[in-house]
Amino acid sequence: MFRHLAAAVMALAVVTATPAEATPALVPAVDREVVFTADGATAYGTLHVPERRAGQRLRAALLLPGSGPTDRDGNQPSGSAPHTLAQLAEALDGDGIATLRFDKYGTGRTGLGTYQDRPEELDYPAFVRQAQAAYMALRDQPEVDPRTLLVVGHSEGAMTGLLLGDTVHPRPVGLALLQPQAIRMLDLVALQLKAQVAEATRQGQFTPEQQRTVNAAIDAAVTSLRAHRPVDTTGLPSAITRLFEAFQGPNARFVLSDDAVYPPDTAAALRPGTKVLLTCGTNDAQVPCATTNSLTAALRHAHAGAPGRVTLPGVDHLLHDADHPNTLAPSVLDALHRFA
Repeated sequence: MFRHLAAAVMALAVVTATPAEATPALVPAVDREVVFTADGATAYGTLHVPERRAGQRLRAALLLPGSGPTDRDGNQPSGSAPHTLAQLAEALDGDGIATLRFDKYGTGRTGLGTYQDRPEELDYPAFVRQAQAAYMALRDQPEVDPRTLLVVGHSEGAMTGLLLGDTVHPRPVGLALLQPQAIRMLDLVALQLKAQVAEATRQGQFTPEQQRTVNAAIDAAVTSLRAHRPVDTTGLPSAITRLFEAFQGPNARFVLSDDAVYPPDTAAALRPGTKVLLTCGTNDAQVPCATTNSLTAALRHAHAGAPGRVTLPGVDHLLHDADHPNTLAPSVLDALHRFA
């Protein structure tokens, strides 16, 4: 009996003397500047790394901005400062996902780079190549697991994300297409302009006959642009005239090269099973939900993975709703969390 008791005491002594396995130290979250090169031009961005265990490699997402001079945080020099990309980085931090967002051409510290003296030569493929270089820069960060890369694009950035899917290595395991440009650019512009004219007609600023005349002039302007012919702005309101004049100036190369992309066609290049989130907001006047129908069907045909299209009630193009005019709407955060 004493022999068994002594053995039990010895076993207990061995167990209690074994040191507990050390818990890896936590490294606090950090933001740091990342510099990369595309087409000989230097671009600048912010890498956000969430809190993590020492030595841990994290999932990571490249954040791509919408159209126009939109910087790394999702803001424009016109005074529009929704901080869309900065808020997306914060939201993804909650799921332990590192993010890289950058100043695309014409914005922030990047500026026009090598296009400074020839801005008329800047086309949409140049922005795609810049995004490719950013993806590679993210892949090579020491805190990032390159096998689990994601791309999160907003508006035009969503279309750019689709184009990246077949051109980078390793391919992203998931794409979040937030309020995406899902039809050709000039078709989307025409749709937006006609919606504004319809609202002006409703308010009594145009007669129904004037509305039909303006709509026909918009269609004719799009046809002329695509045919590389001068646009006849007769019958167009001054604001719309200025827009089409701008499309024929230094921005012409960009506009036509962007318009040449039909997003549903790009979905065919996705690797089957790639996780895809596509959001559309019911209050989005810039990208109405109906414009995403063909892209949604193309993603299904390409056997993209869940969650697929998610309709966001009351959400506008900047991912806000009436109760959250300056922050991401809860339904956006929920969709992102499910995607992540």
